[in-house]
Amino acid sequence: MKKIEAIIRKTKFEEVKDALLEADIEWFSYYDVRGVGKARQGRIYRGVVYDTSSIERILISIVVRDINVEKTVSAIIRSAQTGEIGDGRIFVIPIEDAYRIRTGEHGDTALYNAAAEK
Repeated sequence: MKKIEAIIRKTKFEEVKDALLEADIEWFSYYDVRGVGKARQGRIYRGVVYDTSSIERILISIVVRDINVEKTVSAIIRSAQTGEIGDGRIFVIPIEDAYRIRTGEHGDTALYNAAAEK
């Protein structure tokens, strides 16, 4: 199992969400985050441009089985990429184990509905 964390532009979130659903990734969490990077966003207030050092992004967090890592990463890259500085990053982190609280199942079966695949 792997945890995939993707930091993407806020404007690309809906496209990434749709691409993940098309790739059969139906469960993930997302958060509004701020960070500092090479890209700078200017804010205009009453005709004055302010340079902000923090950049608003979305952090998507997904835990998938090993067989779904490549298609998940590909879906994110394909839908979030603009080719400009500030497109974001994707991190793939190993997960030791996962447990489904309701049933006590653990491992890969805790991540998906095994009965639905039969």
